[in-house]
Amino acid sequence: MNVIYFIGAGPGDPELITVKGQRLLREADLVIYTGSLVPAVLIEGLDAEIHNSAGMNLDQVLALMIPAWQQGRKIVRLHTGDPAIYGAINEQIAALVKEEIPFQVIPGVSSATATAAALSTQLTLPEVSQTIIISRRAGRTPMPEKEDLVSLASHQATMLILLSINMIEEVVADLGKGGYPETTPVAVVEKVSWPEERQIRGTLADIAQKVQQAAITRTAVIAVGAVLADAPPPVLSKLYDKHFSHGYRTAES
Repeated sequence: MNVIYFIGAGPGDPELITVKGQRLLREADLVIYTGSLVPAVLIEGLDAEIHNSAGMNLDQVLALMIPAWQQGRKIVRLHTGDPAIYGAINEQIAALVKEEIPFQVIPGVSSATATAAALSTQLTLPEVSQTIIISRRAGRTPMPEKEDLVSLASHQATMLILLSINMIEEVVADLGKGGYPETTPVAVVEKVSWPEERQIRGTLADIAQKVQQAAITRTAVIAVGAVLADAPPPVLSKLYDKHFSHGYRTAES
């Protein structure tokens, strides 16, 4: 059975696409990719008809996908990061469901998790934060009620804020209103995993000024929370605690 594949290309490093995603990409007859962010090397040398969707609307994308599927061609819709996070796939999926066209989503590495890797940190630490909030600030795309940054900040969890770097002053103000102290560690990673990646570290008190001085205005993730502190974790994980028993190990006395 012929299936349309939605594939996450990862955050920028072409080697961060999954093995399955890369195989399906090489087997494709038609590839529609997000040219504004997908690395060009991923589509170089493919034996496929290739279209850049950066300047296309939904109807134009579907006008390529649906007839190609009807012709029995192998189709890949290549999205940046992980398609499930700000990937705009549901509107495409709804059209495929209406046409009774089968599809499959192949996950990718999100810029959120790639940011944690770039910062050499863990997003969850015992007794510091066990919750990760991935969100954005309202702009041209509004936020649902109760999901504004002020409300989300009240949890004091680890936050990864996407698509909002151009509003860094407003982001900082919202986080402060929500309860994060000015000493809260903040890191900004621009073009994470790309060769030109840049990192800026600071606190809620000075990160906006540092970002403005660096002239970072797009394609950056804002990481916020005590897990970013430059210090050993206050409590060790139970998983490798020699005094902690679980199904695979008996605790030492």
